[in-house]
Amino acid sequence: MRKQTFTLTILTLFISCGLAFSAPDTPETRRHEAERYLQATPPKALFEDMADKMAANLPPDQRDQFKKLMTSQLDIAALTKAMIDAMVKNFTTEELKALADFYGSPVGKSAMQKFGTYMADIMPTMEAEIMKAQAKVNQSMPNKSPK
Repeated sequence: MRKQTFTLTILTLFISCGLAFSAPDTPETRRHEAERYLQATPPKALFEDMADKMAANLPPDQRDQFKKLMTSQLDIAALTKAMIDAMVKNFTTEELKALADFYGSPVGKSAMQKFGTYMADIMPTMEAEIMKAQAKVNQSMPNKSPK
């Protein structure tokens, strides 16, 4: 009986400790973890890298202008706010913490350094597939003549 009581006490202690160490899931804790995530993956650097890699698919005489337009015309503050708001809305505190922890780690940082190249590689195919899908949608929709 004494052994069972001891075991139950230890088990209760472990469960209590686990609950105490997990962060509450509130909009405030979500926002904190979303901001921590964006510190690990700054949107400005991500978009600059992506624009640089995407420009490689353009004719050489258009690359600099493309990069300049993509980076100078982008409202990073508005984009960052929208990203944080969407993360707070769609992810839990625990999920955001995991993202921030991963992307703040050496392996996460290494993966993010490759993200711009990855996006540049996939973007032409993605754009082509979206255009094909849009053309099919346009063909399948009944023609509406102006009145």
